[in-house]
Amino acid sequence: MIIKNSTKKLLVSLSFLLILPFVQKQWFNLYSFNINDISFYSILYYLSGAICPSLVSLNSLKNYTYYKFNQDKVHSIKIIKGKSLLLLVAINLIFLSCLIANYIYINFDLIFNLFLEGINVPKPDIPQLSFFIFLISILLIFKKSRFLLKKIILVNFILISLFLWHLQINNISVDDQFHIYRYFGLNGLNIINLFTLVAVEISFYTWSYLSYKTNLSDWIVPKPQKEDIIPFLNIFIFYFFIVIYYSILT
Repeated sequence: MIIKNSTKKLLVSLSFLLILPFVQKQWFNLYSFNINDISFYSILYYLSGAICPSLVSLNSLKNYTYYKFNQDKVHSIKIIKGKSLLLLVAINLIFLSCLIANYIYINFDLIFNLFLEGINVPKPDIPQLSFFIFLISILLIFKKSRFLLKKIILVNFILISLFLWHLQINNISVDDQFHIYRYFGLNGLNIINLFTLVAVEISFYTWSYLSYKTNLSDWIVPKPQKEDIIPFLNIFIFYFFIVIYYSILT
């Protein structure tokens, strides 16, 4: 019954998101008539940019953060240990930490370039970046700090989405002074922001699986089973609809 209710809520949310861009375009048309004046529709259109990022973050916090796995599988013959486990842990932890570090830096760079002109965020050198990545890695190891870090990432996603929305509404061009400029043009930044979050979601799930309870302390991780693939499918399906939303909106 709980699963059916959750599925129903998800379908309602996704249906709403597919309708929302058409509604936003109508608000934009009304807003365009008085583009130089502050009106109800201009405020409504401006605030509508927060709807999708907020729903994405709430869904991620609820469904893609607090993972639980079947501990009985630890006693299975199919396990990962030794050098293979070390390689998996090292690759996933370093990749996720680098991804988070770069994602947070993009946010600060946008803030300074948009609202604090004349103050440039210096790109961290190798020692500074290594320390930041190391700090994030430590936070990912512990359960409570890992969940806190995931919440920070979701807030980061919302902020970047709002900044990109601000860029689009005000026709602010993205040049090489923006760190995010190196990815794609303005029309693709929302998708890049979304794909970055998807990469974090997948890597975060993998890390949650590897570090679940006593897996790392025992240095034994069961090999993933069919049911462990379901969260990956859920992530891809959900974010596929979000990509459609941004494609329609653009």
